[in-house]
Amino acid sequence: MIIAERKPFDEIKQEILNYKKVLVLGCGTCVSVCMAGGEKEVELLATELRMAAKIAGKELVVDEMTVQRQCDKEYVEAVIEKAAQYDVVLSMACGAGVQFVAKTIEPAIVMPAVNTKFIGVCEAEGVWAERCRACGNCMLAEYGGICPVTMCSKGLLNGPCGGAKNDKCEASQEKDCAWVLIYNRLKAQGKLDNLRKFTGARNYTFQASPSKQVNEAYVRPELAVKK
Repeated sequence: MIIAERKPFDEIKQEILNYKKVLVLGCGTCVSVCMAGGEKEVELLATELRMAAKIAGKELVVDEMTVQRQCDKEYVEAVIEKAAQYDVVLSMACGAGVQFVAKTIEPAIVMPAVNTKFIGVCEAEGVWAERCRACGNCMLAEYGGICPVTMCSKGLLNGPCGGAKNDKCEASQEKDCAWVLIYNRLKAQGKLDNLRKFTGARNYTFQASPSKQVNEAYVRPELAVKK
């Protein structure tokens, strides 16, 4: 899941300072789950903007809309006609959603209302933790399902750096050493021999940006039939 957090309110106000009609656009998937940009958050931000404008004696129209996903053309097309009625669209989606909406409804102005943080999981209510860097070359099978690229502060692929103390990372005593976690997991799985394998330097061609993935079954269905 993509994890994001709302930008500071003063920053958002500054973004829309020169506009009189604003559409706050929410996203009903990832940012909704992490309580950063779903329907409830859209309603809250829109209310705050209206109140701030009223206190400042400024004329400002703020309307609300939430789609299921801002990264999917099927849902974003519903925004095109409505967005044309506003000076600016304030998107509460992740960075991918903001860019996709901006491209779909261009030349309309689209601005972000959240900061995209990472791909992660929900550890507890209101607590999310990073677990994936989307490196494009997943090696979780070799490390017991624990990613050293993400979990190790130095991204080491062949064992610990030697700076850990009391099983904690030298970069932060609040972080578990990733390689202690990996060792314990592999030991429990009876796969400690994995640690004897040498992993070569990361191949960054897997992460060449911007990346693209194409499913041939959609773009060339005749190939899928032959297979």
